[in-house]
Parts: sequence; C-alpha cells; structure tokens
Amino acid sequence: MIVLHGGRGQGQHGGVFDAHRALADRYRLIGFDMRGHGHSSLTPPYTFEQIVDDIEQLRLTLGGGRKMVLQGGSFGGFVALSYAVRYPEGLSHLILRGTAPSWRHEAEAIDNFEARAAQKAPMATRAMLDKVFSPTIVDDEEFRLIMFALAPLYLPDGATPDYDRLLEQSRQGIYRAKVHNDLYEPATWRRFDVVERLKDISVPTLVICGEQDWICDPAQSRLMASRIPNSHLVVVPGADHSVPPQVLLRETRAFLEQNPH
Repeated sequence: MIVLHGGRGQGQHGGVFDAHRALADRYRLIGFDMRGHGHSSLTPPYTFEQIVDDIEQLRLTLGGGRKMVLQGGSFGGFVALSYAVRYPEGLSHLILRGTAPSWRHEAEAIDNFEARAAQKAPMATRAMLDKVFSPTIVDDEEFRLIMFALAPLYLPDGATPDYDRLLEQSRQGIYRAKVHNDLYEPATWRRFDVVERLKDISVPTLVICGEQDWICDPAQSRLMASRIPNSHLVVVPGADHSVPPQVLLRETRAFLEQNPH
C-alpha cells in the first residue's frame, strides 16, 4: 500500500503515513516525500507524469511488482488518479480523499473562498489564492506566508483557529515555490482532466471527503463516485479538507475488508 501526501510544493509524507500506520498489520505500507517535496531531492522535472513514473518504480522495486492499494488525498489524489489511468495494471484498490478529477475544481474553490474567507481567514486575500492556483509564487517565504494566511480555511466551520499552533506548523514546514510553480504550469496542470477516463477505472475505489471541504468541493467526490463503476462514496459530516485520521483509518479498513484481493 502506497500512501501519497497532499500539498503541492509543500507536503510531506509523515502525516498520511501515520494516519495509515495501523494498516501495516496487513500491508507493506510505503509513504514517501514526492520528488521536490519535503526531504526528497530537488531533481526536476516536476510534472505529474514524472511523479507517476516515480510511483511505478516504487511499486516495482519496493513492492516487487505486486498490485498495490494506492491512496491519495488532495494533490496526492490528482497524482493517484493520473497513475490509475496510466498504469491500471498496477492497482488492486484506489482510495481518493478530498480530491478532484480535473483542474476545473478551482472554480468551486474560488466560490467557497469568496463565501468563507472574510469570516474564517481574514488575512487571506483573493490575490493570494490566485497565486496558489498559478505558477506565480515569488519565493519560498512568500509561499510560507500565503499558506499561513489561508490555514484557517482548512479548519471545520465554527472551529477557533489556534494561531500559535498554525504558526509553528508554518515554521516547521518545507516550502518549495519552484516545485509548486512547475506543477502549476499550464502544460502540466491544465492537462490534468481525467473525468472522461473515470469510467475506465475498474478496481474497487473508495471516495471519501469532508462535507465542508472548501478547496476540493464535495461535488467533486460525488462526480468521481458517480463515474467510477466500482466505487463507494463517504462524505464525513463536519469534516473539512482533512478528514480526521481516525475516520479515514476506519473507513479505509472497512473498505478493504469488504473488497478483498
């Protein structure tokens, strides 16, 4: 089982690996910092195609070529979907958490931002969001500051932000503006649209999201579940973009038990 982190240009594998660690009783669990992320080397190219090829090499080398369960959330979900349509023979199961099948999900994210930002994240501006959705972030520090301003949007509605905790998370994070920008270049990002390929995904697929997800609206999960033939949809009440780890683990284990190899 390979688990993919989210956070284009800023993510690391630790959180998603910890959330699935209990599944090591059944699977060889592999998490890694994607190329250009976290503690992995800054080795271009930073494209969806290259990262998908990296995953396939991990399956072949560390997994011995066996079929795998592939889990991806947010940006990791974009990558997981890209893998699923390119290397379908490599999968036994697919798990998609808080993600979308096309770059066009941005339109809903912008609408959600406009509706919620003034109350939930008053430091965040539309210009900041536009930078997040484009290859225009100036440097790593601007990236860090933008994500600190946006961070409260990722909390459930009604939650009180702990700005000291958010500050510490921002300080400890590893932000790579070039990696983010390369992955948002139109030649890479605007080619990501697998909506018409969803019908070709034949493996059992769990689609799970929070009902308050602002950046990958639940409508995107419903779309995926409606198009992927052997899929199961879970919308988690009260959850935001990050489904609580205990819920994700519970639903993942139940899904895998109900859909054995």
